[in-house]
Amino acid sequence: MPDIIQLLPDNVANQIAAGEVIQRPASVVKELMENAVDSGASDIKLILKDAGKTLIKVVDNGCGMSETDARLSIERHATSKISQADDLFSIKTMGFRGEALASIAAISHMEIKTRRREEDWGVRLVIEGSHVKEQEPDTVSQGTTVSVKNLFFNVPARRNFLKSDNAEYRHIIEQFQRVALVHPQLQFSLVNNERTIYQLNKGNTKSRIVEIFGDSYKKRLIPVESETSLAKIHGYIGKPEFARKKRGEQYFFVNGRFIKHPYFNHAIMDAFADLLPEGYFPSYFIYFELPSERIDVNIHPTKTEVKFRDQKALYSIIGSMVKQGIGKFNLSPSIDFDVDPSMDTRPPKNPSEVTPPQIHIDPNYNPFKKQGTQQQMEQLKHKRNVENWDKLYKLTPREGEEQENSAQQQSAFTAGNITSDMDNRNQQQSGFLQAMGKFIISNVKSGLMVIDQHAAHERILYERFLHRLERKKQISQQQLFPKNVTFAAGDAELVRELLNELRAVGFDIKNSAGNEFVINGMPADMDKNEDVEGFLDSMIESYRNNQMRIKSSKNINLAFAMAKNMAVQQGKMLTHEEMQTIINSLFACDVPDWSPSGKLIVTIIKPEELESKFK
Repeated sequence: MPDIIQLLPDNVANQIAAGEVIQRPASVVKELMENAVDSGASDIKLILKDAGKTLIKVVDNGCGMSETDARLSIERHATSKISQADDLFSIKTMGFRGEALASIAAISHMEIKTRRREEDWGVRLVIEGSHVKEQEPDTVSQGTTVSVKNLFFNVPARRNFLKSDNAEYRHIIEQFQRVALVHPQLQFSLVNNERTIYQLNKGNTKSRIVEIFGDSYKKRLIPVESETSLAKIHGYIGKPEFARKKRGEQYFFVNGRFIKHPYFNHAIMDAFADLLPEGYFPSYFIYFELPSERIDVNIHPTKTEVKFRDQKALYSIIGSMVKQGIGKFNLSPSIDFDVDPSMDTRPPKNPSEVTPPQIHIDPNYNPFKKQGTQQQMEQLKHKRNVENWDKLYKLTPREGEEQENSAQQQSAFTAGNITSDMDNRNQQQSGFLQAMGKFIISNVKSGLMVIDQHAAHERILYERFLHRLERKKQISQQQLFPKNVTFAAGDAELVRELLNELRAVGFDIKNSAGNEFVINGMPADMDKNEDVEGFLDSMIESYRNNQMRIKSSKNINLAFAMAKNMAVQQGKMLTHEEMQTIINSLFACDVPDWSPSGKLIVTIIKPEELESKFK
């Protein structure tokens, strides 16, 4: 029997390795930018075309490479960062595996131009699928320029699995921000399709955060710091009032490297637990500095997973540091706006200014005589007591009893019209009521009809917005004062892409400059007191997540994202008119049984099912 084990060709081995290191264009951006940082560059430029699918170019003014180094850089396990196994426990550079350039070269058309400071001539290499096609001297500036074209040209299956340009661009933005946030002393720029997105100047950590995420962050950030024998931890947390419904700006950096750490994230969330409503997430930018022997970064090729030797101790330090920062900057509401002098407990500047409190006595007050206000309160209490007992024992309406005027029932139902007042009498007279703040229950011939109010309203809004998008029918309510909103670069790009669709559903919105937008009007279905910026953040996140799960049209994705975030929430108490309008609108829908997210809306509980519960 012949031997069956053989060595794989280098190009095949490189493609296999590339599957772990290079998953999408953002992976290329990460590796090339980290190499540029390691080269000692002070100015790093990232240039993109078609979200990196056509071109990714990184230009730096670092140390550059010699002709020999440039040729070796595309070989597997060729690196200048480490030379022996012990170096793995004292890593101070971003890269060290020696796999990045080799993996990228194996699945793309790559061009490398590089020159060292002390040399007059540089070198130009052209590589296609790990094979060097050209190598020649070239007059290039000091540093290195790496151009990656036609990514995954020889791995069509991987290329077909790439998401839309906008989705891939968002991942690139994330990688760019992660590198730029941890190196504020360096200058970065990002150009996408010949349009400058970022031009970041040298500065400090706070100025870099503000440059990336907008001027509004100047008033959002609270500095935090803790220095112990284990580590020095510093950075910024966001004020609770600026928390959002999506996991947005949450960053951990260890020795200049971005990491993901759910355990430390829990420490911060626990510190904010009593300050944020459920479903809201704070922003934070936390930087760790600790001896490299106390961490292990050699766990995964992406190097975003790190093991800490003193993980539990650091958890406690992070939690106490955040709580101290919150308390130090007095985030609790202040109550001493207009302090009554007699209630002011602050010590006087001059002891001679001390005056005793004044006690006022009403000589005509009789504690045994009921005052008018007290009598009214007793009467009101008695009335409510009688009403509550009356409601408790009120018989359900007879089948076929007349319902309220249909014109009143079909009043426009919007999330903004929902109030917390319930009229139980009207509910019982109409033949339906609300249960647990979640369900609308009605007695029908076949049993009890139960409607999920959130799923029902989601279906109603979804079809309504889809109708407007298809017919470009705009129903907008103008705002008294325009609202200026600044988005992160990735979100701003998505908003620009959806401007026409957003206007069709009722947003009067325009791009004023860069990542800033002006909103002059909102959809008529929307509560006028709604936080527009928070709503758009949540809507964009829903749109993006749905876009990543299934590929559907802009109209369907946007209608679904709008409906999901505007639908009445579970636990919201509805008035009789609102419930009646939900029922009428629901059964006028094309698909009244299922919500856009695939959740059952209506079910019937048959009499025998109820009777079986009492046997």
